[in-house]
Amino acid sequence: MKKRKNWIVHLFLANLAILCVLPLLLIISISLSSMDSIFNEGYKFLPRGLNFDAYKFILRDSKQIFDSYWVSIKLTFIGTLVSLILTAAIAYPLSRNDFKYQKLFMFFVFFTMLFNGGLVPWYMLITNGLHLKDTLSVLILPYLLNAWYVILMRTYFKSIPYSLIEAAKIDGSSEIYTFIKIILPMSKPALATVGLLTMLRYWNDWWLGMLFVESDNLVPLQYLMHRIMSNLEELQKEVSLYASSMENFPSEPARMAMAIIAAGPMLFIFPFFQKYLVKGMTVGSVKG
Repeated sequence: MKKRKNWIVHLFLANLAILCVLPLLLIISISLSSMDSIFNEGYKFLPRGLNFDAYKFILRDSKQIFDSYWVSIKLTFIGTLVSLILTAAIAYPLSRNDFKYQKLFMFFVFFTMLFNGGLVPWYMLITNGLHLKDTLSVLILPYLLNAWYVILMRTYFKSIPYSLIEAAKIDGSSEIYTFIKIILPMSKPALATVGLLTMLRYWNDWWLGMLFVESDNLVPLQYLMHRIMSNLEELQKEVSLYASSMENFPSEPARMAMAIIAAGPMLFIFPFFQKYLVKGMTVGSVKG
């Protein structure tokens, strides 16, 4: 009976995994299909009229694509690393019951989840106050700290037995040494969870680029894809003016090709975090 139940669960999970993969396969197929085959046969899981016109259109300015890739890689790597350091450094003292001002600082962290200063004051602070417009820093600094990530990390730290910290104190370990050598190595699930969520936030962001970036050499990948998409929409609106050149224009395959180009790196990175992700999320959600 137990084997039968396990077989049913495995079958259900296998079907669920297939359902998750099918949309990605469909996107890849559409990006490699011709417009004629899409119009005549609709969407297929296997490409019809195999061609790479969509990728040729997007990569026609390959230098800008590679520059934007490099910008996104830099801001994602630097932002994720610094964000993890700051988040852990703030969450650890907030997890210690012997910290005198724990409740006060925890209130300040939680308060930022409920209220903010508003978009206009925030924009004026970054542009007029900090003078960060059109710099790499403006793509990194606004997302360095997230109150929910601090709370998640704090909750995980609280699950670590305090007796380990006491034992380290008895052995003469300082607070910083205990934090770096004992607490952080035991917190890989929480660090991986927060790191992955932060990484996705930096990689997928186009909003900051649209607001603050003017130089082409600082355009992140997602904002570049957003601009290409806007250009596609404008070309489609003016199809009557470009009827001869737009007849076989790969508008739909180009949209799917942009999704593949933009999401590809994260699809390869996610499996390395997967084994930590579930544990980090569940522990952070059930402990108070």
